[in-house]
Amino acid sequence: MTGLLGFLIIGLIAGWIAGKLIKGSGFGLLGNLLVGCGGAIAGGLLFSLIGLKGTGLIGSLVTAVVGAIVCLFIAAKLKNRSA
Repeated sequence: MTGLLGFLIIGLIAGWIAGKLIKGSGFGLLGNLLVGCGGAIAGGLLFSLIGLKGTGLIGSLVTAVVGAIVCLFIAAKLKNRSA
């Protein structure tokens, strides 16, 4: 249970940080937080594809933030395409 709770907390923090770093393409606080949780998974996949691994709290947070930024960027492009 602590693994899932820790994952959610890191994902929420990553979504908030990514929302601050990517100006103009955010989806509001709640949307960014949800994208951050998905970004934590995406970041882990991206890092494993290039042979990197984030360990510890800081490594997990960096991985999740990178994934959240990628997810926010893709989501913003998809949102603009449909408009």
